[in-house]
Amino acid sequence: MRPTRGPVEPGSTVDPRHLSTVSGERITLPDPDRLVHLQFRRFAGCPVCNLHLRTVVRRHEEIEAAGVREVVLFHSPAEELAPHVEALPFAVTADPDRRLYVEFGVERSSRALLDPRVWGPIVWAVLSGTWNVVRGRERLPVTRPHGGRLGLPGDFLVAPDGRVLAAKYGEHAYDQWSVDELLKLAAGAPRSDREPT
Repeated sequence: MRPTRGPVEPGSTVDPRHLSTVSGERITLPDPDRLVHLQFRRFAGCPVCNLHLRTVVRRHEEIEAAGVREVVLFHSPAEELAPHVEALPFAVTADPDRRLYVEFGVERSSRALLDPRVWGPIVWAVLSGTWNVVRGRERLPVTRPHGGRLGLPGDFLVAPDGRVLAAKYGEHAYDQWSVDELLKLAAGAPRSDREPT
C-alpha cells in the first residue's frame, strides 16, 4: 500500500498481493474482476463477530450479485480460526501478526468493549452464540484468544484497480457496515468497478 498519514482513506491504493485463506485457497487482493469488501474482525469465535457474520452469510448471494467479494480477516492463527469458519461461504484469512491490521490502521482499544453502544449486541451475541454452541453450530472461543479481545473492526471497499472506495473504522466491537450499507456503497461504485465475473 502506498504510505498514507494515518488511517487508510478513500482514494488510497492497495498494492496487489496474494492472501492465503484458512481453507488453503490463494486469493488476490484487489480482485481483478470484482469489488472486495475487506473486513477486519477480532478473534476466532468472537461472539459479536459471529453475530455480524451470520447476517453476511444470510445475504451472501445478494452481496455476490452486487459484484462484491467478501474477504474477512481475523487476528487469530489459522489453526485456531479454522474450526470456527469452515462453513462460511467466503474467504477467511488469518493475520496473527496483525500485519494487515497495522497497514490498514485497524487498532485495538478498551473502548471495543467499554463503549455502551456495544453492550446490547454483546448480550445478544452471547445468548444467541450459546444457543448455537449447544446445537453444535458454533464453537466456544479459546479462553485467551491470540491478540486479545480488544480489537476494533474495520471495513474497506476496494475496487479492482486497488482504489479504496470507502472505509469505516469501528468505534466499538460491533461498529461495522451492515449488509444494507455495503450494498448501497457497491451500488454507488462506477459500473466498471462492480461487474460480477
